[in-house]
Amino acid sequence: MFGIFKKKSPVEKLQERYKKLMSEWHELSTTNRSASDAKYAEAQEILDEIEKLEA
Repeated sequence: MFGIFKKKSPVEKLQERYKKLMSEWHELSTTNRSASDAKYAEAQEILDEIEKLEA
């Protein structure tokens, strides 16, 4: 109930961004391969940042 006032950690913010990028990647994978590859590369960079913060 009171979770609406809780601030998100940097890891949670990155995880949401990663999830959004992977969704965009999946949508683009059927129409535009080069844009799809760019989104995937960006998502992988976010994943590396998440792993670095969790370590």
